[in-house]
Amino acid sequence: MRKLTQGLVIGLGAAAVAWMLWWTGWLRWIEFPAWDWRANTFAAPCPETGKVRLILLDQTSLDWGQKEQSWSWPWPRIAYGAIADFCARAGARAVIFDMVFTEPSIWNRIYGDDDAPFGASLAAAPNTVVGFELSRNQGSVTKWPEGLPRVEASGLSEYAAGHPNVSLSMPLATFPVPEIATACSLLGNVFGTTDKDNVIRRLLPFQIFDSTFVPSLGLAGYLAANPSETVLLSRNELRIGSRTIPLDDSGQVILHYRRGPDTRQAYTTVSAQAVIQSEVRLQEGNTDTVLNPDDFRGSYVLVGSSAPGLMDLRATPISRALPGVEIHATFLDNLLSDDFIRDAPLALVMAGTLVFALLGALIGRSCQKGWQAVLAFVILPPLPLIPGFAGYHLGYWFPIAPPVVALALALVSALILNYTIEGKQRRFIKSAFSQYLSPAFIERLVQDPSHLKLGGESRELSIYFSDIQGFTTISETLAPQDLTAFLNEYLTAMTDIIMEEGGTVDKYEGDAVIAFWNAPVDLPEHARCAVRAALRCQKKMTELRPALKARFGKEIFCRIGVNTGTVVIGNMGSHQRFNYTFLGDAGNLASRLEGANKQFGTFIMISEFTRAMIGDEFPVRELSRILVKGKNKPVCVFEPMLPEDFARRREALDVFAAALSAYYEGRFGDALNGFSKIAEQDAAARSYLQRCRELMENPPEAWSGVWELTEK
Repeated sequence: MRKLTQGLVIGLGAAAVAWMLWWTGWLRWIEFPAWDWRANTFAAPCPETGKVRLILLDQTSLDWGQKEQSWSWPWPRIAYGAIADFCARAGARAVIFDMVFTEPSIWNRIYGDDDAPFGASLAAAPNTVVGFELSRNQGSVTKWPEGLPRVEASGLSEYAAGHPNVSLSMPLATFPVPEIATACSLLGNVFGTTDKDNVIRRLLPFQIFDSTFVPSLGLAGYLAANPSETVLLSRNELRIGSRTIPLDDSGQVILHYRRGPDTRQAYTTVSAQAVIQSEVRLQEGNTDTVLNPDDFRGSYVLVGSSAPGLMDLRATPISRALPGVEIHATFLDNLLSDDFIRDAPLALVMAGTLVFALLGALIGRSCQKGWQAVLAFVILPPLPLIPGFAGYHLGYWFPIAPPVVALALALVSALILNYTIEGKQRRFIKSAFSQYLSPAFIERLVQDPSHLKLGGESRELSIYFSDIQGFTTISETLAPQDLTAFLNEYLTAMTDIIMEEGGTVDKYEGDAVIAFWNAPVDLPEHARCAVRAALRCQKKMTELRPALKARFGKEIFCRIGVNTGTVVIGNMGSHQRFNYTFLGDAGNLASRLEGANKQFGTFIMISEFTRAMIGDEFPVRELSRILVKGKNKPVCVFEPMLPEDFARRREALDVFAAALSAYYEGRFGDALNGFSKIAEQDAAARSYLQRCRELMENPPEAWSGVWELTEK
């Protein structure tokens, strides 16, 4: 009963969140592609599709016009007159030009009068429509010109009054030139709207200008061919005779896109070139034409452009480059077929969202095992696709995004609640020890809490010590707030790198960082990881140094020592408080190597034991054989480098190696000569320069080549 109640609460909450996201538009990025998927799936032609035909100014037509007729763009209007004449000869039901002829033809100076003949062709052809533009900020006409045909629409003022937030009224218009505007049967608005992703899924069937009903281009073509049809507006639909255009809250209609079975285009399409050539031959009495006029008899013919250079390609659900005229053709096709898509009732969408949210919450709350949760995530989220696709098939846009999101939120919330309730012990352990132990060790504790006891084990580790050069001086000159900010930024940057390389941060001691590799989990390449972390830390310091200096007024350098050896590691401390750390001589040596960098002017020093384990992973140079304070056995130390740094310094490093060999052999003069050649560019060479001078002044009685360090 408790799970049922929790599931109901989670389901209601998830549904509420999904509804809010849907109403605020945040789910469009899910819904729009899902809608396009449905539109592509069902984009099949219908019987009325064959009544719509397209004549396109394609690239072939433009090339023909340029080559054969010497027509540059824009074409002379006698070309469009030939198209209108051909359609009239063919007995087309209507001829619709998806073009605006708002300026006199530029060919008037060549043909004498280019506009009037086109107007005459329009007047002679049956039921012609030409496009014009409405706008909010472009155009010079504010009143419907006398003499131009109007469409009478009942209920227009009532519809406008009942939809005060719908932007249908346009204050400005740009009409075709009078020779053309007065010759056509109707004018159609070419304006189109896009969704937020610039895809056209809906169309405005009409707009209002000067209290006049202005049909879209496709609707104007239908009304021109059917002048007796009445136009009636009601609250949420536009009735054209016996046909119904469902309107959404913004006065738009959802388009039902078509596509042929074998090609992208659903409509019979011909090139404007072929139409013009056919008409010219017919006028000359030649019946051997490219096109048969009878093929256009009784058809609605739309004339538009598809050539890329004419910039009339639009993004739609079925194509991201569809000729704009095909959108108007789709509207006309939907009107003839009476199969526009409708928005699903809001109550049904909300109920469906709630049902799926409850389903996700109740099933998720019932999942007890990991495989059950995975199975739920695989099966449940696709379920809202079923009503979405079924709705499209029935002519409705049933949104998929709200139920998908609601179901996913409910399922995730339920599983989180499961985790919250059933993972109490796991979270307690992680919370209690996250400040003291590495994530890897915490995971071991979660899997086996018996590790929570004092004790340790002998284990080979690669141990890392780092310190900031001159930190005492730096800390004395910074305000407490600045010192804290500096340390937090520095330690965070270094810690991130160490953790990325699989290390465990043991502790911080002021500015010092102590870390190790190969515990608590096995890490076979622990030495390589430790050295790589050291190199990355130095590279990060190089990147941070300018910004740190700008903020804190100090140039920051850090020294790092790395050693590999066997230590005792485990939980050490009291029964009340303990820490997972290490004890052993290998750790002491790593600390000494960090300090030994001061002697040689270097910033990373590794022991011979670490060097033996990294192989050829990183280039190194031998620095010295040193005897650190408190030890009685010397150790050979090395400076690792990034490959690009080693290659850049190769010549100087070869000189250093030769001089170091002479130093080991007790030939201090030769060593001095070698180190002096690179002393200006190499801090280690400068250290040896001073060392050689001292040895030459006071030659040792017995020489082993070991440099004994007197400081930690």
